[in-house]
Amino acid sequence: MPKRVMQGTVVSDKGDKTVVVSIDRVYTHPLLKKTVRRSNRFHAHDADNKFKTGDLVRIQECAPKSKLKRWEVIGEGSKG
Repeated sequence: MPKRVMQGTVVSDKGDKTVVVSIDRVYTHPLLKKTVRRSNRFHAHDADNKFKTGDLVRIQECAPKSKLKRWEVIGEGSKG
């Protein structure tokens, strides 16, 4: 089964080798037909402490690395 890959923005880089990535999604509510914006935050492994707050990154599922980390950063996100 392929691993999920998502793109989001780093909102925190305070942990050692860890970044928190916020992923926004926009969808239409099934009953109200209104556009709704939701966001999820994922803790991701950043081995080199390379990414800083505000960076656009791509994350990929991985085996659990700690209590909260189930994702790893695989590189910069595309700007367009």
